[in-house]
Amino acid sequence: MTPLQIRLLGLATIGEALLFNLAFARLAARFDYPDILRRPAEEVLARFAEGGAALILDWYGLAASALIMVPIALGLALRGAALHPRQVAAAILGSLAGLAQAIGLLRWVFAVPALAALPQADAATFAVLNQWGGVAIGEHIGALATAGFLIAMAPLAGGRIATALARLSAALMIFGAGEGLMLATGHDGSLFGLAAMVGFLGFSGWLVLVGVSLLRRPQG
Repeated sequence: MTPLQIRLLGLATIGEALLFNLAFARLAARFDYPDILRRPAEEVLARFAEGGAALILDWYGLAASALIMVPIALGLALRGAALHPRQVAAAILGSLAGLAQAIGLLRWVFAVPALAALPQADAATFAVLNQWGGVAIGEHIGALATAGFLIAMAPLAGGRIATALARLSAALMIFGAGEGLMLATGHDGSLFGLAAMVGFLGFSGWLVLVGVSLLRRPQG
């Protein structure tokens, strides 16, 4: 990579963290996300219908931040002249993480609006869609792939503090991925959900640290 390309990658990495947290904060304020996801389907669909087009665009913004992570993960993992197997693994896991999370989130853009618009909202269909598209694909597979990406990238970018943060965030994500399994087996998954949220906040911090590192040392 040229110095300019590395600087652009650093800016994109920091921008990705800001975009994700901005979209997340808007949904938390407007839709009580993520707590609302564990409420009865009828309540969720009613609140979604009240949000209108603006809420759909907020969900699209969060999904877009997941999709943008794909080229960023590829750039972070594959920069450099000689590739190590760890870099290839990071590229694959980072791309899978972004795609899985985007697929899960895009249900709110293209599927849930149709359900919410029905005269009598189909709560059963929404529940299945939420458990499969959201919990299984987005929150479980997406979180595990993100954790794998962080583990692979930990010694490759950002320095010692970033390395420690990456590993801690990955551990929290792996633990947090158990929330869906707890819910499926009839147990309380709130502790797991909290761990996942803290893990993704740590991931955002890691992105900022790596981006700053790239801006300060723009050599390939």
